[in-house]
Amino acid sequence: MSGEVPYEIDFLPVGSGDKSGDAIACRWKEGDSYKVLVYDGGTKESGQALVDLIVKHYDTRKVDYVVNSHPDGDHASGLQVVLEQLQVGELWMHRPWVYSATIREYFRDGRITDNSLAERLQEKMAAAYKLETIASEKKIPLSEPFQGSKIGPFTVLSPEKEWYVHELIPAFAKSPDLKPLSATLDIAIEQLKEAEKKLLNRVNENWATDSLRENVSTSAENESSAILLGNFDNYGVLLTGDSGIKALLRASKEAIFLGYELPKILKFIQVPHHGSRNNVSPTVLDLIVGPKKTIQDENYTKTAFVSAGKDSSTHPRLMVVNALLRRGAKVISTKGRAQRHSHKTPAREGYSPSDPMKFSNEVESWD
Repeated sequence: MSGEVPYEIDFLPVGSGDKSGDAIACRWKEGDSYKVLVYDGGTKESGQALVDLIVKHYDTRKVDYVVNSHPDGDHASGLQVVLEQLQVGELWMHRPWVYSATIREYFRDGRITDNSLAERLQEKMAAAYKLETIASEKKIPLSEPFQGSKIGPFTVLSPEKEWYVHELIPAFAKSPDLKPLSATLDIAIEQLKEAEKKLLNRVNENWATDSLRENVSTSAENESSAILLGNFDNYGVLLTGDSGIKALLRASKEAIFLGYELPKILKFIQVPHHGSRNNVSPTVLDLIVGPKKTIQDENYTKTAFVSAGKDSSTHPRLMVVNALLRRGAKVISTKGRAQRHSHKTPAREGYSPSDPMKFSNEVESWD
């Protein structure tokens, strides 16, 4: 019978203002013992909260796998605390700086050397680079989570290494200026989208129509997020970081190649990038979550968690929540509160079921 493997996933709140981040822990039974994975750590404060949760509720000081989805500080900083305070079996993270000799030709400044480019990337991605330093000091094995890698019961669906090295790293906002003809991604889009935060005009939306758009984009850093598919005896768990539609489409194709139909296997989904409308599209959600239901009901077959700042006015976007509800996914947001999803594990003292988000008849306007 499928779905017999007990597992639990914890999303901890990150930050107290509008800014959102990710701090996620997962535990599952393997044989007679449990294994633990940490996926992003948010800030130093949420990293400490992760350590405390693992010690108290997972009853261990060992983390088998630590994964940094991408090098942004609101994902990497808290992992420093995890590496320093707990026994870590493996660290999985991308190291853009080790590819400086390969990508130097993409940049317009001819004075850049392999070493200076590597140093610049290390400096600009200091929170992530610190993880590598700690791992080296503590002799923690370090690997890069590229497509096809296995991390316990999790398989990395994206990014593919060649795409990451030759297209994503050169387009990082933290990289030097690209030569005019070598730019493959618009690294300014994410900054432009930030200007939308103050635009809170609302428009009507009904069950039959998605307001999401197909032609949305996010930053190269976000697209570089390691997307993980966990398979717990045919109960699928998808961790997405801040990935956008390019990475999610690649992940969907890789899942099909591996023989997985995501809409059928997935029971739990991390909503990408805190519920931003610039990271998902109707097509992507159809491929990953499933097609829209014709009739509005609350017969959910999946659970979707979104990490959102306690006082965030833009995370998650209501049109994203509606789109997930249409596809049979119950949506739960952190909003300053720790959230737990569990399967065949005992109830936890002090934790109670969370109220899922409701369908909204008004959503944010694009204009």
